[in-house]
Order: sequence, then structure tokens, then C-alpha cells
Amino acid sequence: MENPVAKKIVIHYAAENVDQPVIYELVKKYDLVVNILKARILPKRDGVIVLELSGGKENFDQGIRYLKEKGLRVEPLSKNVTQNTDRCVHCGACTAFCPTGALSIDKETMKVSFNVERCNGCEVCVTACPVRAMEVNLF
Repeated sequence: MENPVAKKIVIHYAAENVDQPVIYELVKKYDLVVNILKARILPKRDGVIVLELSGGKENFDQGIRYLKEKGLRVEPLSKNVTQNTDRCVHCGACTAFCPTGALSIDKETMKVSFNVERCNGCEVCVTACPVRAMEVNLF
């Protein structure tokens, strides 16, 4: 694959667009790899889907153009992940549930550390944290 691109994007659907097979088209027509990170799509209602989309640069650009031509709003994933260090007690509960290893315990300091590059924005850490020190905002 020449000039590979991989980006996390958010697609906002209007109620009238929910029944379109856009993910299928991205895979079939544009040869893109789609990893669905989060989705909220209901019949006859507005929806949102968070994807990691990867493929060749030309196909990627054409796929994004296709989505926009279909009337979908496409934005880069803007996640604001914060660890409230004043609130965090470094219990490590979040690390047991983090599927990507973005949260880990530093063996020397015994403190929870957060690697934003590994985070996929799944929000599991928010519910796992007993003191609500983790905040994840995807949309």
C-alpha cells in the first residue's frame, strides 16, 4: 500500500441518512479498513459513529469525499481525555479494564500513568474509576 493513512474520525448521521450502507461502501469501493470504536445509530434518528479508518491516501481521501457527498458530517476524532490527578487515588482499577493498555501502573512510583496515543476513546476507564478521576469526551 502506497502512502498509507490511518485516522480516527467521527461521522454524524442525519435521520434521513441512517439507512445508507456507507461502511460497506468504504470497504468494498474504496478498499479501506474500518475499525468501529463506538456507534450510536437508531432507525429514523440522528446518529454518530466513531471509526479508525485506514488505507492508501488516495482511497482514504476519496472515501471521505464519498461520505460528505452522501450528506454526512465527517470530523477528526477530538477526544479530550483527562486524568484528574487531584481526584485520582492511583488504585489501578482503570488499568484492569483498559483494552488498549493506555492506562498502566508505573511499577516504580505505583502511580497510574496515561498514554493518550494508545487510547481509543472507549470510555471504559470512566465507569471503572471508583472516584471518577477519568473523563473521556469523544463528541
